Amino acid sequence: MDRAKKPAAIPVSPIQPTPQVSISDDNSRVTANLPTGEQVEVLLYGATVISWKSANGKENLFLSSKAHLDGSKPVRGGIPIVFPVFGPPSPEHATGKLPQHGFARNSRWEYLGKSSSESSSLPNSKGDASVKLDFGLSHSMLPDSKWNYDFNLTYSVTLSQDNLETSLVVRNTGTSNYDFQVLFHSYFAVEDINRTTVSGLEEAAFKDKVQGGKEIQPAGEPISIKSETDRVYNAATEQSIKILENGKGRYELTRDMLSDVVVWNPWIEKAKGMADFGPEEGYIKMICVEAGSVSGWNTLEAGDTWEGGQRIKTL
Repeated sequence: MDRAKKPAAIPVSPIQPTPQVSISDDNSRVTANLPTGEQVEVLLYGATVISWKSANGKENLFLSSKAHLDGSKPVRGGIPIVFPVFGPPSPEHATGKLPQHGFARNSRWEYLGKSSSESSSLPNSKGDASVKLDFGLSHSMLPDSKWNYDFNLTYSVTLSQDNLETSLVVRNTGTSNYDFQVLFHSYFAVEDINRTTVSGLEEAAFKDKVQGGKEIQPAGEPISIKSETDRVYNAATEQSIKILENGKGRYELTRDMLSDVVVWNPWIEKAKGMADFGPEEGYIKMICVEAGSVSGWNTLEAGDTWEGGQRIKTL
């Protein structure tokens, strides 16, 4: 018998695709993929981002062809984490017994898990918009600590459709204050360093490490690389920085609590002298623009927390 009034069918929402996260068989790296095609890969040794690809498969980070990915030494390329000291430490400082750039980049981190943003309710949504990977490192995880302070680091890598964010939370879990420096040593992939410029630092003074740390006044023009370059700029965090190729924007960098920017390219002779840098002419295909806090020391009191980060957008 037909019913005069049939109940309305309950609409079924289509299942939205979600980010996929996998851990390698040898438990050495974590890879995340968005439904839209973007991908990031993080090596647990150093929690180093070693690859970041756009939806079209284009690689945005430079990784040396001779980089050690077996945990035998820090990775040459990607985004190594510098903590708690930048450069060679002073023998008189509490970090004096640490290796150059500290221990974060040559320690094995723990993968803490992932989280993703909620799916968009807009029509034609392609699923979750981002995925965040968290990694941890603490004093107890260091086999031979030459820095006798209790700490806990949480490093987050967030992949979205046009952005990669990296942030670090530093917690002083001990009873003594300590000083630290921090930097994201980002190696950006470019087509040709001879046609690459950096804007946003025109009015910033810098220390030229190639000239022994000489203080140089603002140049008033975009940075172009014509020789070995190793500079530490002090720039307001509200100032965004762009890397341009042939005058067109390729990347945009914004920072939080990171008032220094290091610009580095080894050029010809220094590239030849680095055993883990390759190919030999690879300096043409990369530029380091590194957000950090390295001009002085950040003092973290017992029980306190510090957080800083960067967002990189492809243009």
